[in-house]
Amino acid sequence: MAQALTTKAGVKPVLAAGMGLLAAGLIFFTQISADGSYAADLLPGFLLIGVGLGFAFVPVSIAALSGATDKEAGLASGLINTNQQIGGAIGLAILISISTTRSDNLIDDGVTQAVAFTDGYSLAFWVAAGFAVLGVIVTLLALKREDLVMEPAEEVAS
Repeated sequence: MAQALTTKAGVKPVLAAGMGLLAAGLIFFTQISADGSYAADLLPGFLLIGVGLGFAFVPVSIAALSGATDKEAGLASGLINTNQQIGGAIGLAILISISTTRSDNLIDDGVTQAVAFTDGYSLAFWVAAGFAVLGVIVTLLALKREDLVMEPAEEVAS
C-alpha cells in the first residue's frame, strides 16, 4: 500500500504520515501502566507503529534512491541500509540508557521495580516520539519535490 500511495501522492506526504503514525504509536506507549493488558495497552500502539514504519520506510527508500544513476543505485541502496542499521543501533542504545537511568533512579528512591521500569520505558518512548516528530518536521521543511526526480535509465547498447 505504501508504494502505491507514494506513487500517487508523492514521497513527502506519505513519509510525513508514516512518521506521524509512528509518533502516535510511541506516544500511546507512554501511557502504559505496570498492571496494563496486551489488548488495551499494547496492541493499538503496535498497530500504529507497524503501519507508520511501513509508510515511512518505503518513501525513505524511494527518496534516497531518487536521482541515483543506474551505476550509483547499488551504492545508494547500500548506504541507506547501513544508515538504517547503524541509526537503529545508536537510537536503541540512547533509549535504553534513558530508560535504565530513569528506572535506577526511581528504584533508589524506593519505587517498586514494576513501576520504576514502566516509568523508565515511558520516558524512553517520549524521547523516541520526539525523534519521530522531528522526522515529520524535517520531512515537511527540508524535502523538496525537485529533489525527488528520477534519473532516466541509461540505454543499453545492443
